[in-house]
Parts: sequence; structure tokens; C-alpha cells
Amino acid sequence: MLSGEYRHNCDEKFRLRLPAKFKKELDDGYVVTGASDGCLFVFSGYELKNLLEKTEKVPLFDNNLQKPLRMLYSSAYEVEEDSQGRFLLPAALREFAGIKKEVVFVGVGNRAEIWSSERWDNYSKNLSGNFDAVLSELGKYGI
Repeated sequence: MLSGEYRHNCDEKFRLRLPAKFKKELDDGYVVTGASDGCLFVFSGYELKNLLEKTEKVPLFDNNLQKPLRMLYSSAYEVEEDSQGRFLLPAALREFAGIKKEVVFVGVGNRAEIWSSERWDNYSKNLSGNFDAVLSELGKYGI
């Protein structure tokens, strides 16, 4: 399970290291893609395969459902680590997520998220006063 919040800085070439605790969970390779709220999703190879299997059921000619699939998969990059355990964050994803230097890795169960520190701070500040209300939304799914 991926959980917690970890702050890191990109180096001058926009290379990052996954937090050590995340690396254990994502050991079969990982993919970074654009996501909701201006963050990036990080999926393990296993989780991406699960997602692909689910999205294969989306009707090919349903334009409303094809749009989010195009957005998700066209922004997906399989990243490779260098000898020092860093991966390059592609320019298109940096721009999408507004990443300039400091990032926040957030564990969200079966995936990690990468946020610009500014966006994460604003997002989490807006939710912190409504923690109970936000958690109650899970009740709609029987959680």
C-alpha cells in the first residue's frame, strides 16, 4: 500500500527519486501520467495492467468515454531510472502539473501522486477544514 507524504526537489535536469517506501511497491516498473486536480499519477506495471483491462471494456465509439482515455494514455510515460535511481520527469508532465522545483509525493493506496508543492499545499489546505465532510464521501461507495 502506498501512503504518506514526501517532499523532494527536482535536480537541474528535472530528475526525481521515488521515496524508498514507494519504490518497494512499484518495483515492477512504473508509469507516470497526467491526472485530476493538476497532479500526476504514478502506477506500477501491475496497476497499469489492471487499469488497461478495465478500460478495454469502454465502447470504442462512445466519444464521451474515449476522451478521458485519450487524455490519460496520451500523457502516460514509462520512466526508467538511471544508475543513481533517478527518473526524468518529461517536460509535458512538468508543465501539466506546474512543477518548477519542489514536488510532493503522495501515497493513495494503489498509486502514488506527484504534485507541485504549491498545488499540494493549496489543495490540502482547502480540504483540512472539511476532513469529516471529505471522508464522508467514501460512504457513498460502502467504505
